[in-house]
Amino acid sequence: MAKPRWKTWGMRLLTLLFLVLIPVLLFTLARNLDWNEVRQSLLAYRPSTLALGLLLALCSYLVFASYDLLARAYTGHRLPARQVLPVAFVCYAFNLNFTTWVGGVALRYRLYSRLGLDTATITRILTLGLLTNWMGYLLLAGTVFALGLVKLPASWAVGAGGLRLIGVLMVAVAAGYLLACAFAKRRTWHLRGHEVTLPSLRLALCQVALGASNWALMAALIHLLLPPELFYPSVLGVLLISCVAGVVAHIPAGLGVLEAVFLALLHGQLGQGTLVAALLGYRTLYYLIPLLLAVITYLILEKRAKALRRQTGPALDKR
Repeated sequence: MAKPRWKTWGMRLLTLLFLVLIPVLLFTLARNLDWNEVRQSLLAYRPSTLALGLLLALCSYLVFASYDLLARAYTGHRLPARQVLPVAFVCYAFNLNFTTWVGGVALRYRLYSRLGLDTATITRILTLGLLTNWMGYLLLAGTVFALGLVKLPASWAVGAGGLRLIGVLMVAVAAGYLLACAFAKRRTWHLRGHEVTLPSLRLALCQVALGASNWALMAALIHLLLPPELFYPSVLGVLLISCVAGVVAHIPAGLGVLEAVFLALLHGQLGQGTLVAALLGYRTLYYLIPLLLAVITYLILEKRAKALRRQTGPALDKR
């Protein structure tokens, strides 16, 4: 079913607005920022802090890769974890840096099809992964917003009361999903041309737990790089808000969006240089280093796939 034209144009205009505003904000920030403060903040990080940050990033990637292990139970395919986890890791790193269509969709279809999965199964893996990520987000973000743990600037139209209401609605959606998985008699639904089969309640609970854990670990990494007196739930809430802005903007890696939201919401609690240094450290530990590892892993997977085709090709020709 096609989207109404007003929705399509509305999303295009909103995306265009972000594409115009973000470079302007970044230019203004770069011109007014005390780069010496940024450099001093970066040099002040201890090796142990950076090592712990890498560990948090690793845990987050492992949690995200576990989405595909849930999908294995959901779809019933028999690929071993040693094949599933590298694929999920590579796709997540490419997804973060090059948008969902590159990492989350195209690359996943390519790698899983080379391992013998059909298109329908790969589509179900993608669907469950999306549900896992966003149901965990809805529950976690909804709880943070409903409890009023994020302080919005007075100039923001949403306001504290509006954000609380949004939080309650988000929790309600996540709870509704769990209730549907537990009690719905109709297990298969069609959403925007896609067939979705509800998982069991046990699997749905694992989805929400893993999805929320991944977001919490991402925020924990940023919090680690910020001054310790900053309230962790505040950092978590700001990250969750920036995520929505990044999705709307359709900018690879949310470049500039994350920084703009953090500066807007936390500028009164710490210096801009300190905050920018923390976000640069976060992007290095969570985006760039895993991407380098993912590129190496991807090349290994491609090499193995070619070797497997050479082995199976003659056997198929004899049939």
